Amino acid sequence: MSSIEIGGMVVAPGERGRVELPAARLATGSPLGIPLEVVNGRRPGPRVWLTAAIHGDELNGVEIIRQVLGEVSPRHMAGSLLAVPIVNVHGFITESRYLPDRRDLNRSFPGSARGSQAARLAHLIISEVIEGGDVGIDLHTGSGDRVNFPQLRADLDDPETRRLALAFGAPLMVHSSIRDGSLRAAATGMGARVLVYEGGEARRFNRHAIEIGTQGVLRVLRTLGMRGGGPTPNPTSRESRSTRWVRAGRSGLVRLDVEPGSEVEKGQAIGVIKDAFGDRTLRVRASATGVIIGQTRQPNVNRGDALVHIAEMMSDPAPPAPVPTG
Repeated sequence: MSSIEIGGMVVAPGERGRVELPAARLATGSPLGIPLEVVNGRRPGPRVWLTAAIHGDELNGVEIIRQVLGEVSPRHMAGSLLAVPIVNVHGFITESRYLPDRRDLNRSFPGSARGSQAARLAHLIISEVIEGGDVGIDLHTGSGDRVNFPQLRADLDDPETRRLALAFGAPLMVHSSIRDGSLRAAATGMGARVLVYEGGEARRFNRHAIEIGTQGVLRVLRTLGMRGGGPTPNPTSRESRSTRWVRAGRSGLVRLDVEPGSEVEKGQAIGVIKDAFGDRTLRVRASATGVIIGQTRQPNVNRGDALVHIAEMMSDPAPPAPVPTG
C-alpha cells in the first residue's frame, strides 16, 4: 500500500487525513474549500470514493458519509476511501440545488479548468477525487419538493456493478442509463463502477433513508474486501427496468392518497386535483403497476407537473448478493 497525495496533503498507509480542496474565492476575497477526508488502509485494495451534496440542498448523503467515516479504521482497512460530504459548497451554504450561476453541477462533468464556475468545480473533483478510483457511490435525495423512496440507480447489466448493487441492499434497484454531464457518466468513462443512491427529500434529514444508505455503503466496502467482520445477511432488493411519471391533468390543489413505497395497480385512483373551492375534481390515476419511488410534496400544481414516479417491478425479486465471509 502506498501513500495518497491529494490537495497538498500526504496520507500514509494506516492513517487518515482531512483537507479542504481550494474550490473558489468569494467576492469578499475569502477562500472557499471543499472538505475531504482520506482513509488510507494498511493493506492493498480498491480505491473507493463517496460524494454527497452535489446538489447543495440534498443533505442525507452528508450524514451518511459522516456515519460511514465513524465506522472505518485505516489500521483495519484494505484499500483507500476518499469521502467528500459536501461537493457543492456554494449551494450547501445558500440551501440551493444549484451553483450561484444557476448551473446544475451534476450536468457539468467532467468540467474544465478554464470554464464556468460549475465546469471548474467539476474538473477539480474529477482530477483530485474521481481519477484513479475503482468504485464510486454518489448520494442524492429527491429534488425540490419531491421525496424519493430509498433506491439505487446503476447499470445493472454490468456484472460487477450489479454485484455491488445487490450488496448495497436498497429496497429497490433501478437499471438506469447514464445521463450526459453527470458525475456518474464521467466516472464510468474513466473505468469506475458507480452506484447512485437516492432517498428522502431536499433540505431535510430522513432517518430511514440515512440508515439504509449508511448500511448499504458499509456492505459495499465489505463486499470489496475493504472491511472485515462476521457474515451478515444482505437485504433482498426488488429490481425495476423501467419507470413512469404520473403528471397533473389540470392545474389546482392535489391531494395524494399514497406514500413512497406504496404498491399501486395501473388505473388505480391515487389522489385528486381540485380547485380552491373543491368544485372541479380530477382523479389522479396510476399510469402503471408497480411501486411509487417518488412523489411531490407540493399541493399547488400546474397542468403537466410531475406528481408521482412509479417503478415497474420485475416478476421476481433479485436474489441477495453472496455474503462475504472473510
